[in-house]
Amino acid sequence: MGGLSRQLWLRLVGLLPGEVNHSEARWLLSPYGHMPLMNGRRARIIVNRVRLVACLFAILTPLWIVVDLLVLPLALSWQLAVARLLASLAFMALHRHYRAGSTLLQAWGGMACLFAIPSVFYVVSHLLLLNHHLQGISAAIGTGYAFLPFVLLAGLAIFPLTLAECIGFALPALAAHILGGMLEWTSVDWPSFWGSFWLQVLIAGVAALACISQLAFMIALVQQAVRDPLTGAFSRRSGEEVLELQATLAMRCQSPLSVAFIDIDHFKSINDRFGHHAGDCALQTLAELVVEQLRKGDVLVRWGGEEFLLLLPNTTASQAVHALGRLRQGGLGLRPDGEPLTASIGVAEWQEDGVNDWRQLLELADSRMYQAKQNGRNRLVTRNMEQHCWLVSSPAPAVA
Repeated sequence: MGGLSRQLWLRLVGLLPGEVNHSEARWLLSPYGHMPLMNGRRARIIVNRVRLVACLFAILTPLWIVVDLLVLPLALSWQLAVARLLASLAFMALHRHYRAGSTLLQAWGGMACLFAIPSVFYVVSHLLLLNHHLQGISAAIGTGYAFLPFVLLAGLAIFPLTLAECIGFALPALAAHILGGMLEWTSVDWPSFWGSFWLQVLIAGVAALACISQLAFMIALVQQAVRDPLTGAFSRRSGEEVLELQATLAMRCQSPLSVAFIDIDHFKSINDRFGHHAGDCALQTLAELVVEQLRKGDVLVRWGGEEFLLLLPNTTASQAVHALGRLRQGGLGLRPDGEPLTASIGVAEWQEDGVNDWRQLLELADSRMYQAKQNGRNRLVTRNMEQHCWLVSSPAPAVA
């Protein structure tokens, strides 16, 4: 059964050609396992749309008060007017004061508030309408309140969500519909009630498909935007975002974070003597060799030209030196003339260097990389240069 479900899911994913591949299909099911960069960008989109919808509802919700006052009994219309004004104030507060960060947990909180306000309004309005026996046009207007859960479920479609998230946010709206039926147990038309419920489930399914399609398209765009097309490493802009996220986590959890600035030695001579294609091949080979040695969570960034940035979360400076030494011993590839490719490396660590933000950490690693170049290249320099200056041995003499 599990294999059949997996095959069906992969067939559905196959209907999104060029957007996600089979290895990324699981990202459409659950929010867990996504790249931190992806989570941050998706969270910002969700928060922005929550605030946009809250603003729209804050304006539109009280406008219907005029219709209620003209059509419904006076006492009922005023009760509904108070409920509408309170809902509008809640929407306005959500729009004005919801300034969440870029975490999914905060984005989910905003969505929960956005969907909770109309759900509560639906239950309250339903209770108020039960106390009145409406007829004619008043009954038609009163019946319109029963369509609020449909609007809620359709509204899911504007958010880039996984299947699990869609189910999580659709269930309260479906539960509100069932609660409304339970409140009028003795008088409800059950065939009509369950028909309406089934229609809501269908709307939720279509909305979920729209959410997942948005997410698939977003994944494809992010994958293209965050990767350097030549080496497959993260691009500089996305690398800055990842470094900022990792620095925030390191500061919050008081955990180590090491950064290694890697600059290929004498790279210009490769382009000058053998052409830019040979230089590109050298960059691709180095990136492939480094990525093969990375742990889960480590990130390689193409910083520019022949410069790379290696982010090592939960890694002290000494552990970073050991890992880089092992990487260098395995080789960084060969130059077109057959000589080993070497690099100058500067390492900085969040706690040991006592930096205040990720930019300072980056500047320290960059300056130490230049110190390694000035001291003869093919070196690794850490915090205390006199005690921790490392000459990384190479399998063959470095090219001068």
